[in-house]
Amino acid sequence: MSAGAGPRPLPDQAELVVIGGGIIGCSVAYHLAKRGVSDVVLLEQASLTGGTTWHAAGLVAQLRATHNMTRLARYSAELYATLEAETGRATGYRAPGSVLVASDHDRMEELARGASMARTVGVEVEVITPERAVQLWPLLNTDDLVGGLWLPHDGLTSPVDTTMALAAGAKAGGTRVYERTRVKRVVAEGGRVAGVVTERGVIETERVVLCGGMWSRQLAATAGVPIPVQACEHFYLVTEPIAGLDPSLPILRDPGGYAYFKEETGKLLVGFFEPEGKPWMVDGVPNDFTFGRLAEDWDHIGPVFERAVHRVPALAEAGIQLLFNGPESFTPDGRYLLGEAPELAGLFVATGFNSIGIQSAGGVGWVLADWIVDGHPPMDLWDVDLRRMLPFQADPEYLRARATESLGLLYAMHWPFFQYESARGIRRSPLHDRLEKAGACFGEVAGYERPNWYAPPGVEPRYEYSYGRQNWFE
Repeated sequence: MSAGAGPRPLPDQAELVVIGGGIIGCSVAYHLAKRGVSDVVLLEQASLTGGTTWHAAGLVAQLRATHNMTRLARYSAELYATLEAETGRATGYRAPGSVLVASDHDRMEELARGASMARTVGVEVEVITPERAVQLWPLLNTDDLVGGLWLPHDGLTSPVDTTMALAAGAKAGGTRVYERTRVKRVVAEGGRVAGVVTERGVIETERVVLCGGMWSRQLAATAGVPIPVQACEHFYLVTEPIAGLDPSLPILRDPGGYAYFKEETGKLLVGFFEPEGKPWMVDGVPNDFTFGRLAEDWDHIGPVFERAVHRVPALAEAGIQLLFNGPESFTPDGRYLLGEAPELAGLFVATGFNSIGIQSAGGVGWVLADWIVDGHPPMDLWDVDLRRMLPFQADPEYLRARATESLGLLYAMHWPFFQYESARGIRRSPLHDRLEKAGACFGEVAGYERPNWYAPPGVEPRYEYSYGRQNWFE
């Protein structure tokens, strides 16, 4: 029986309660301990890692879409590289590097722009040719590639082992961990947190950090706080052993093919971010769904698997040992949710990680601990600030429609002026029909449809995306 389990009585009060024992919750507790907050109680409804963490692929990439998100991802990589020496707990972390490939010039421009941005925060990155890419990744089909990136310090880690190391570090700093202790609701009094009600009793506290993954929406709702996260099915497969597969092979990402590839004990793990995702349990995730997996769906994953075979032809000959399907939490705009809830003082949130929870957890723990202790974040975090979301976005039907699109956007092109296509028309002005007749091409801001530009006669009011002058420029 692990530490934290069993009949230990719960404390009556604590300075701070962390809900959720995945890698995010354990990282927050670890970093709070580093900041001297020792009276922390971490509550997990099953066993640590039992939600999404246990089946994560363990990729630790450093390049993200923006400067600040790249800075946080780089911090995670640096933390995981030193965590074993600090805690004495093996993490399985290693840094084989990663290769990103582009099959068209637009994607190559996106990658090159990202490389320029990443260098400003110290990430080592090299723009490479298809010839260099196949040197780094010999199984690669480069027939239709125009180039790529090489990030020699991108890493891989064991999600479960890394979580346990963070938990050990948190415990060394005073955190008390209670597994098999489900939180039933967050107590609110006078506009601020007053405690949590668990299956085993009540803990009084003025600060709660909700790291509940795909359960976060229903937990926050118990205190009247709307949190727009939705579980979606996420697929990866593992091949039979492939002869001669180099164990030091870098991670390969082919965003144009919606797939990533990594070596795993002589096999290939291939994960997918298909253009149209599959929302799961829109009305709420069962509390007892821990260490669970969902049914295979080859009809859904078949088209993106064919693209993976095109990129890595050896897949056509390799047997498939496992097609895994496990749910993960996604948000309406593909960026996670961080910070204090505007509706309830003392309720901090770190949730909705859109399949990048492992690479985000270290940086998130750092900035959220600073935010809690200092009263403000240590850097500009508006990219992921919870306050950018609005209450209507937690509506289950809105999330059902939007999550289908937002999962696929992880590997889609990140165009300037991009507009979502799903869950539109939520808010319209009384003038909407007249603006539409005048040729308006609408964009969405806070759910409102507003004209971004007007199409002249003979031009369809629709974006044609580009990194150069787009179709509205003239």
